[in-house]
Amino acid sequence: MTQLENALLELMQEDCRLSLEKLAVMTGASCEEVAETIDRLEQEHVILRYAPTINWDKTDRERVEAMIEVRVLPQRDMGFDAVAKRIYGFDEVKSVYLMSGSYDLLVLVEAPTLKQLALFVSEKLSTLETVTGTATSFVLKRYKEDGVVFEETKTDNRLVISP
Repeated sequence: MTQLENALLELMQEDCRLSLEKLAVMTGASCEEVAETIDRLEQEHVILRYAPTINWDKTDRERVEAMIEVRVLPQRDMGFDAVAKRIYGFDEVKSVYLMSGSYDLLVLVEAPTLKQLALFVSEKLSTLETVTGTATSFVLKRYKEDGVVFEETKTDNRLVISP
């Protein structure tokens, strides 16, 4: 990776809405060079998507999120990749990570209701022949995601006046 590529990725991860002109000023490159670099990073699948971080708790959208620790038997000649591919193919699955430690995969899932999420675990995930165990933890409140704090505590910066 070049210095320009790294700088652009850092800036765009912080705010993907920055204009080409602003990115050029911030990196010291020309607008054309910035545009070509971003296009190349998109074609090489380094940049996969542009997405905002949304505080869904401030909307009326009903949803249940959970993190599921999954223990699996890796498949011969394919390791964990084949199992992960089957799991991330489900619509309810938002993210899948290969982990070290007491479980193999961490699966982040979302469903409209608790019942639908429970059905996903019991009818889809747990029934896979390579899955040997699961442990589900529900997300109750989100404090910080992707470096964004959801609800900052407001501090009173007024001077204290005593009689």
